[in-house]
Amino acid sequence: MRTVYLDYNATTPLDTQVREAMLPFLGDFFGNPSSIHHVGRKARAFLDDCRDRVSRVWKCKPSEVVFTSGGTESNSLAICGSARLLKAKGRHLITSAVEHHAVLHTFEYLVNKEGFELTTLPVDADGLVDPQDLDDAIRDDTILVSVMAANNETGAIQPVAELGSICQEQEVLFHTDAVQWFGKEPFNSIDQFNANLVSICGHKFHAPKGVGALYIKSPLLPDPIFFGGGHENERRAGTENMAGIAGLVDAIERFTTTPVFERPTLQPLIEGLAMLTDIDEVNLAGPLAKRLANTISFTVAGTDSMTLLAALDLEGICASSGSACSAGSLNPSHVLSAMGRNDDANSLVRFSLGRESSIEDIDHVLAQFPKVLGRIRSS
Repeated sequence: MRTVYLDYNATTPLDTQVREAMLPFLGDFFGNPSSIHHVGRKARAFLDDCRDRVSRVWKCKPSEVVFTSGGTESNSLAICGSARLLKAKGRHLITSAVEHHAVLHTFEYLVNKEGFELTTLPVDADGLVDPQDLDDAIRDDTILVSVMAANNETGAIQPVAELGSICQEQEVLFHTDAVQWFGKEPFNSIDQFNANLVSICGHKFHAPKGVGALYIKSPLLPDPIFFGGGHENERRAGTENMAGIAGLVDAIERFTTTPVFERPTLQPLIEGLAMLTDIDEVNLAGPLAKRLANTISFTVAGTDSMTLLAALDLEGICASSGSACSAGSLNPSHVLSAMGRNDDANSLVRFSLGRESSIEDIDHVLAQFPKVLGRIRSS
């Protein structure tokens, strides 16, 4: 059976050259960078070099780069660490209704368990935050705003630079979850987000799973959420994942300044998939413009996401209903609900393409999708 993998927003295959960069740390180069002997010192020297290499790409200070276990930890450290650090100044937090659950659930925890107050910004029919809504929501006791750079379900690109500028003017910390941005959109420097904190995740752009990073603009020092050691300049306890970091840094150098998800290559394929809206009651979800080049989502009347995805999988087509972290969930898409589409929020299907995607893949989907949908509707 032909396999058509169109779920790159969930994860990407590990790049061959990135894998090569990791191999020494899975063999002879096994030292703990916190050890004082020569084996540990070699690992420490490489870890310091990795931080320098990321800082050169991001155009920031090496001390502003913190390696983590992935996007979820980066988001939690940014949000919990900053909120706890600044709680004496205020307890008001702001986010958007379409954030990844790694962000939304973190804010919910702070509200329910630690006495913070949260304002959740609405979005328009395209899933975009209105900067004026943010400006209006900021109060004297607001200490942190978090709005994602690009949405994982619809691909909608938020006006993060403008949102960050508003926060700068109001002297409020701004965090952006840029997990879906890196490797897909043009990148010049980390300053382009106008953010104090930026989260990234390796396996979204051909680096390994289990590694990520958080940019923390100096002199900010969020409270740690892990304890037990002084790793990562006192901000993240735990022995560093040297093989994962080696892969992440190699991928950052290769795939972010020149995005590995090339818009000129992917745009025609996405436009081909857009022909699915010719099918009765198959509707586009998300904006036509201001969208990641590799992502397109639909709602499909007469079925639900899980049924449709299972039927597509039987034809070798790998797609998603949104966040892979919610796999198996029967809940409607909170993103579509926030966009005012409660009626079809349980029928989202997302196709996210990558560098291995081909016109033959798209042709296969266009041929099989109507057949699959016909069988579901007839049953």
